[in-house]
Amino acid sequence: MPALSSTMTEGKIVEWLKQPGDRVERGESVLVVESDKADMDVESFEAGFLGAVLLPAGSTAPVGETIGLVVETEAELENLRANGTATPSPTATPSAVLVPPPTPAPEVKVEPKAEIVAVGANRVIASPRARKLAQQLGVKLEGLQGSGPHGRLVAADVEKAAGKVPSIAPAAASAPAVVPLPAVVVAAPGETKPFSTLQQAVNRNMMASLATPSFRVGYTITTTKLDAFYKQVKPKGVTMTALLAKAVALTLVRHPQLNAAYSDAGTSFPTAINVAVAVAMEGGGLLTPVLAQADRVDLYSLSRNWADLVARARTKQLKPEEYSSGTFTLSNLGMFGVDRFDAILPPGTGAILAVGASRPVVVANSDGSIAVKAQMQVNITADHRVIYGADAAAFLKDLALLIENDPESLAL
Repeated sequence: MPALSSTMTEGKIVEWLKQPGDRVERGESVLVVESDKADMDVESFEAGFLGAVLLPAGSTAPVGETIGLVVETEAELENLRANGTATPSPTATPSAVLVPPPTPAPEVKVEPKAEIVAVGANRVIASPRARKLAQQLGVKLEGLQGSGPHGRLVAADVEKAAGKVPSIAPAAASAPAVVPLPAVVVAAPGETKPFSTLQQAVNRNMMASLATPSFRVGYTITTTKLDAFYKQVKPKGVTMTALLAKAVALTLVRHPQLNAAYSDAGTSFPTAINVAVAVAMEGGGLLTPVLAQADRVDLYSLSRNWADLVARARTKQLKPEEYSSGTFTLSNLGMFGVDRFDAILPPGTGAILAVGASRPVVVANSDGSIAVKAQMQVNITADHRVIYGADAAAFLKDLALLIENDPESLAL
């Protein structure tokens, strides 16, 4: 499963928060734009009035295209109305234009702005989905306690206030560690369904991956001790995803070549080991939330971080660096009972590990005896420009030794 490109080329207008004629303040959210992986607020650069909406909700615009006009005075607003909102008059010079904001590159640590909903003298921080849901359910946002990042109100908070069982629980240590299979989108026979913004990003990366000369190496790992250790730590909130990510990260410490990536200047070695984990999204497409510095974060914190990332990925509230800074990718379809598979290398990284299900199999021991052991198949896909077969084989061998002989060390 590939990661998605971190560069936004176009955005879809989800919702206009202001209408033509409404007063807007500098820094106030005017509309919500859907990028490849997140919903972001677009703020007004100047104070004044929203004079014109040039593209309605549901439209898609390339980055840099003018989608709305903000004027300074009511007189300019009246001139716009008199001459048609889509075409400003020569005497009404817009003080600002609104354009879809580009998604920052991975190395730029910029957090998308939280939506600001003006409520009297108070300012409530809420996600676009929470705001829309509050309108539908008749729930007032002021006074509600947010469970999202920095106290941000999310959809689950609104549903709870309305007396409904939240469809998406707030992030917690006990939250599900993985996203289930996406719901099947029903289409009429013969219908052609347009790709979503997320699916379009996946498609672009599929094509980009074809330019990478990659190879694959497989390995069989006995998981008897890992499964036993997992049973011990699962009640403490530890997930199998965190266990695998931790094992991979610790092995990458000894094999930095597998954490590297190709660049025009040569082999690029990142400063951290950030394990990205592929997650299927409802409605199609996927994201790769990143467990940053997985080799340094303890197992229990890593599990809590993963639960939080998955919960926010479902509501498209991840920060750019939380889905675009991975240095090594992990794709686990074993949770669905898949025996083995090959993963497509994400652009910009050197390797991705595909993990199959752990199953009991009859094996021959070194002394010739027969035994039943739990084993899983893993396959690594690597960029042959920076990683060679021997590098991948040595990495898989050490990963197997860690999982088979000393999984308890993952909690140290």
